[in-house]
Amino acid sequence: MNRREPLGIAVIGAGRMGADHVRRIDRVTSGARVAAVVDIDEERAKTVAAGIDGCTAHTDADEAMRSADVDAVLIASSGPAHEEALLTAFAHDLPVLCEKPLTPDAASALRVMEAEQALGHRRVQVGFMRRYDTEYVRLKALLGTGQLGRPLMLHNRHRNVASPPFFTSSMLISDSVAHEVDVTRWLLGHEIAAVTVLRPAPSSGAPGGLRDPQFVVLETDGGALSDVEIFVNCGFGYQVQAEAVCERGTARIGDGHQLVTNMAGRWGGTIAQDWTERFAQAYDDEVQAWVDATRRGEVTGPGVWDGYAAAAVCEAGVRALEEGGRVEVELAEKPPLYGAEV
Repeated sequence: MNRREPLGIAVIGAGRMGADHVRRIDRVTSGARVAAVVDIDEERAKTVAAGIDGCTAHTDADEAMRSADVDAVLIASSGPAHEEALLTAFAHDLPVLCEKPLTPDAASALRVMEAEQALGHRRVQVGFMRRYDTEYVRLKALLGTGQLGRPLMLHNRHRNVASPPFFTSSMLISDSVAHEVDVTRWLLGHEIAAVTVLRPAPSSGAPGGLRDPQFVVLETDGGALSDVEIFVNCGFGYQVQAEAVCERGTARIGDGHQLVTNMAGRWGGTIAQDWTERFAQAYDDEVQAWVDATRRGEVTGPGVWDGYAAAAVCEAGVRALEEGGRVEVELAEKPPLYGAEV
């Protein structure tokens, strides 16, 4: 690629997430353009690609990646399709931004990790976008100063208005708590050693059979505890909050009080209704950071090890949900390619 030219990106998956990334790259991201859109539904791929100069539509990812116009790949297809798309990108030695999950389970994530190691260099940034959210970045920086002392506990709340019709009880862990798994590892710099899942009586607002809400406790290898209230049918809004409790103080993010109004004898603000509103800027910043790094010939941000670790923790969490009790997390040995940092 000529670094003076925009980075040509093939977007794999043209559903809600993929289409939003196509819009973002085309209208928001600098230094990049959408070179190809890939989806198993040909008409959907054509619809999403329509109106973008030089953008082609495909049903085959390998065909798109073989194009001279494609310099990098953004994977936004369903989780079970990620492994094949990643391995295809590795075959072309293309840099990748892969939406979470890296893959749906630890075994397939381990295969991806082994394939990337065989290349001898990192190629993948995993889409844990909270690492790019302004509030989370500020909390990470504050904890890094040591002003508050050693983190002892991290309290997390993750609430959605309503769950999709296909959502299962285990998906509260694998699809939702996966974000808190990553931010716990990132904020604290610890690996997660064990998971316990507690279940109150299901909310009357939850679909029949869905165990919602859940209360997840993550034990880290650094001696800290992180708890997660996951409530995907709260009915009133989308809330993501975190509070770090440290030896000499606390810090909290996610209150959403950018605008507070006072009127007619009451005060209040608004609550975001979904992730596209709450984390819009984080997604913009994440993609821009990936494009900038790729144009420099670098890979930064959360990588394959982070995706694998999250998958392993979520698997332990699903076991804890289904079997009860405390379940230890089993992690493979971390390869040198991924460095010492969590």
